[in-house]
Amino acid sequence: MTLVIVIVVAIVVILAIALMVSYNRFVKQRNLIQESWRQIDVELHRRYDLIPNLVETVRAFAAHERHVFEEVARLRTQAVNVQGASPEQRASAEGELSGALRQMMISVEAYPQIQSNQNFLNLQRELTDTEDRIAAGRRFYNANVGDYNTRIEAFPSNIIAGRFKFEKAGYFEVKDEQVRAVPQVSFGTIGSVQGEPAQPQMHPGTQSSGQIQPQLPGQQDQQGGYQQIPQQQPQYQPQQQFPPAGGQQSAGQPPVGGPPAGAPAPQDGQPPFTGGQ
Repeated sequence: MTLVIVIVVAIVVILAIALMVSYNRFVKQRNLIQESWRQIDVELHRRYDLIPNLVETVRAFAAHERHVFEEVARLRTQAVNVQGASPEQRASAEGELSGALRQMMISVEAYPQIQSNQNFLNLQRELTDTEDRIAAGRRFYNANVGDYNTRIEAFPSNIIAGRFKFEKAGYFEVKDEQVRAVPQVSFGTIGSVQGEPAQPQMHPGTQSSGQIQPQLPGQQDQQGGYQQIPQQQPQYQPQQQFPPAGGQQSAGQPPVGGPPAGAPAPQDGQPPFTGGQ
């Protein structure tokens, strides 16, 4: 009887310890998510502070781009007003703001005098660094959220999560269609340089071990590919025979070179003397 009581007490203690460890792990992960979110929030506030200075610097050189500046200012105010919202709502507002900033930077490319302004270059560099830190913080935050949500759904930790009301956290994902768009690549212009013709594209056709030439009009076969063009061997052009030494040239014929005086006449089977050494 005593042994049974000891076993039951040991099982209860083990379950209590497992419950305590699992609960504490949930708390630790939740606090880690909150900490990583605060790091993102700090960088977002830094971007909010840089945007007005950047807009005013650009406005001084491109005042007629008024609609772009007004859109950036409106979306910045909207992003600031949703600071207490969920990460999904914050991500939506930040995505719209990022798109407006990108559009403003595209407009700036038409003004070389802005790109040479030192104040603009400094603000642009700081904004780029801030965007990189936001992206790094977003990856860290989403990784912690993934681990936390997995434990909430997995067994047996889901029992503890349901008992103590641990809810799933939301991801911070900026849904920017321009960033997610798949780039279009044209293989027909790979390797070509501006001002030079592009490399010819190869089409399926008759394969051959000979020399392959680009398809020209009148050389296309029935399958729409390339034909083998045999290399033409240079034809031997017999040279004009020289008159024997001391001979006279016929009237009306152009003067030709001949062997030096006293040189022996070429024997049968030997090439004629061409004047070389």
